[in-house]
Amino acid sequence: MITFSYLSPVVFPCDVHHKTWLKAVIRSEGLQPGDIQYVFCNDQDLLQRNIQFLNHDTLTDIITFDNRVGECVSGEIFISVDRVQENAESLHVPIEDERLRVMVHGVLHLCGYKDKLPEEAVVMRQKENQYIDLFHQSFGA
Repeated sequence: MITFSYLSPVVFPCDVHHKTWLKAVIRSEGLQPGDIQYVFCNDQDLLQRNIQFLNHDTLTDIITFDNRVGECVSGEIFISVDRVQENAESLHVPIEDERLRVMVHGVLHLCGYKDKLPEEAVVMRQKENQYIDLFHQSFGA
């Protein structure tokens, strides 16, 4: 089951289309969707988690905690709405596309993709673009 929750007054509405899309992404990667919780929060909330769990004292747009068991993709994905908004502005892309990018980025991490090395980041970006296109083709948004 994929769920969406919000910390503080942050609201980034997600609907059944997002859930259907994310499940399709996971299945396209040859895996099965399990329990995935998205938590949308602000910069401060995510910074606290970044310090507490990863010992990184930096702002970030997403933190993914992988709870995958075998072929069943599960985990928690924390997303900073503040970073998504700022990234969309600086990249001159619609905020919805940037939100889709970080949402699928987290799922791709849960599917086993990494992005620390340059060649890994290229593959990750290609996958993100592929699946953002899938969302638009499927739901016209």
